[in-house]
Parts: sequence; C-alpha cells; structure tokens
Amino acid sequence: MTDELRILAVNGMLGYGYPVESLDAGLALAPHLLGVDSGSTDAGPFYLGAGASLVRPEQIERDLRPALVRAVRHRVPLVIGSAGFAGASANVDLLLGILRRIAREEGLAFRLAVIRTDVDPGTVVAALRAGLVEPMAGVPELTEEAVRASSNVVAQIGVEPIAAALARGADVVVCGRACDTAIYAALPIARGFDPGLALHMAKILECGAQCAIPLAPNDSLLGILRRDHFLIRTLAEGRGVTAESVAAHTLYEQPDPLWLAEPEGRVDLSGAEFEEVDPRTVRVSGARLVPWDRPLRLKLEGARRVGARAFVLAGIADRDVIASLPLIEETVRGAVERNLPDRIRAAGYTLGFRVYGRDAVLGDTAPAGPPPREVGVLIEAIADAQDDANAVCSLARSSFLHCPFPGRKTTAGNLAFPFSPSDAEGGDVYEFSVYHLMQVDDQPALFPVELEEIR
Repeated sequence: MTDELRILAVNGMLGYGYPVESLDAGLALAPHLLGVDSGSTDAGPFYLGAGASLVRPEQIERDLRPALVRAVRHRVPLVIGSAGFAGASANVDLLLGILRRIAREEGLAFRLAVIRTDVDPGTVVAALRAGLVEPMAGVPELTEEAVRASSNVVAQIGVEPIAAALARGADVVVCGRACDTAIYAALPIARGFDPGLALHMAKILECGAQCAIPLAPNDSLLGILRRDHFLIRTLAEGRGVTAESVAAHTLYEQPDPLWLAEPEGRVDLSGAEFEEVDPRTVRVSGARLVPWDRPLRLKLEGARRVGARAFVLAGIADRDVIASLPLIEETVRGAVERNLPDRIRAAGYTLGFRVYGRDAVLGDTAPAGPPPREVGVLIEAIADAQDDANAVCSLARSSFLHCPFPGRKTTAGNLAFPFSPSDAEGGDVYEFSVYHLMQVDDQPALFPVELEEIR
C-alpha cells in the first residue's frame, strides 16, 4: 500500500484557462490522478433548465485538449465533474461530443466511463411521498408539482460512483453533477487514505490555484496526500501559498469555519493545522471525518421555466428624477397594467426595477446615505411568451421615459439610453424548483457507470 498519493487539479473550472506549463510541471511529479471541475450553480438555474453551458464550447475544448492528451499519454486517470456546467444529460453530451472529437483528432485510445446523475421525477416523487426528501436551509418544502414541472433534475453525487468507475479501469471519467470534492477524494478514499484528510485536500484543490498568491482559479495546483497530513503545492513560477491563504480557502463558500458538510459525513476542522514548508508549499493536518448518524442524503437540483425575459438598461443623472423614483416606479406599474392588452394581463406577467447606485444589490439592507449623483435603472419584464415580455418592457420603458413627477419642468428625458435599440430580449427564464436533500440507499445503483472503449 502506497503512503502517498499525488492529485493534480488542472484548474478551477474547465474553460477558465490555465498555463499548460503548470500542467506539465505537475505531470513531471508523476501524479496518480488529474481532476477538474466543470460546473457550478453560481450562475443560477438557467444552465440546468436549458441544458446549456456558461462556458463556451471553444473554451472547454481549449482546456480539455491538453489535459486529455497528456492524461492518456502519461497513463494518468482524468476525472471531470459536473460536465457541461450543470451536469444534466444534455450538458454531459455537450462535453462528450467535444471529448470524442479531440480523441479522434489526436488518435487517442482509452476506456471512458460516463456517470449520468439525472434523477427521474417519478423517483423524486416516490421519495417525497415516503418522507425521504427535505429542503436545504431557507428553501420551501418540495411539492410534486414542482418536481414534475422541472425540465431537468440532477443529484450531486459523492465519491462512491467515481470510485466505482476508477475501480473498473476507467482512464477518463465524465460525471454529471458531482460534489467538487468527490472529483479529488474518490481515489484516495477508495485506496484507504484518511477520508477527513482526503476531503479537506479536495476542498482546497477544487478551485485550482485560488488558494494561492496571487490567486488564480485559472491555474493548476498539486495536492500530495500522506497518511497523517497533506501538502498543497503551487506549480507556476511566481505563484506561492501561505498558511493563511490555504486556511482562508478552507472557509470558501462554507457557513461554518469548523466543519465541511459532504455526502460522506461532516469534516471536523477544529483540529486543523497549517504550516508553511516553503514559499510554494503548505502542510495541512488535523481534519477528521465524522460520519453522519443518518442514511446517505444527496442534494437534488432542479429547474423549471417561468417565462421569457425582456429588459432595458438606462441611466439617470437628474437629482429630481432620482428623488422621485419610488413614485415613478409606482406610476409606471399602473400605466402598464392599464394599457396592456387583456390577453397579456390575463396570462400574467411580472415587471421589476433595479436601481444600481441605490439598492439593486443590497435591497432593503442598503445603508442610508446621501442621494447618488447618478444611477442605472434596469427594467425587467417576464411573461410566458417572448413577444409578450417585449410588449410589457416596451410599454414600461416609454412610460418611465415620459413619466411626470412633482416639480418636473420637461416633457421627456427621465432616462438616458446607452444602446439603440434600447430594449433587449433575454430569452427563457428559469428558477430553481428543486434544491433539496434526498435519502439514497444505494448511490452506485442509482448512478451506474457506463463504460466505452474509445479507439
């Protein structure tokens, strides 16, 4: 049994770019696994609902080609998580199309494992009726209607399915939606390394060199896991790590500084220690896994279409208009409601205003202060059909432009438009309809490994 595993993170997100020199520097240290994340919910529900990728296909190919070629030729397994950004089958197929074309063009031969993580709505409904589904914090209870209205539902898998694929001799593993940590922790846990240390190291690796100084999700990073500690090492010249920078990244996107929640259990960080070995290496120890005292639960993510969007962005530099914005917005809403065709009003629509420079980001929590010199107004309309959203937006924009207010001396000019035409179509709008935990008895059975020989 080996006492050391070397895991190389290609970068923090497939498509973000990275210096190939860093990848080669990592490969020179004979890693046992290459990993890269390819998705997130950070950009919202659209990409899951539409089966689309935030990162453009040409960006994915630019990053995937050197990693795939080197992984196959160096005989190092490559694991890709959350393929195509959202991890639904349409997303996975997008990445697989790029991968297979690269393989043909480069003359590569390898065993490909695909792990699809779509969950059938009937499975979710059955679990819901059995009381095996619960909401994430701040999320309402799940309903059968919400499940059935979802265009895609995926589960965020843990380490077991990936470990199963590697155990079956996969050279390349392409996963649907997956926990970022699972990409890097599956092999070490399967080989008997401490799961707490493996998951903690995976937490650092998941964003590439974002724990480094200067930080860079678009760079490679090496993790070296040993029996009682692990090392984090940068690979690019001029980029280093400190105990503080690595510890800080441990807290990234975490609600509590002392533990990480993973499908496998709770990683207790209260005893974690960070020690600088040299300017490019930090030694980390002390994390331990506390298994959950309940059955395995996986996070479900689902998205449903709510309509189509049209919007207009404009600026305001008149102090009187800025001071009168609440009245103007109320007046515009009334004008839109009165003047819309009955058909659109009956079908339903939403009209929103975001005032940048006032409260568009912080909302009601924005601190009080002197009136700004200028603001930007985003007018957004959502209706079931794109043409109807366009109509609502057009009416709101013209009403806002000419809206009277106390003390006004002009007949128009409330808004300054940076573009012509001013109105833009935003296309389909999705919302998260499922953001819940579901109890799973047999994770590998629910997400089987599909093997294919690429020649």
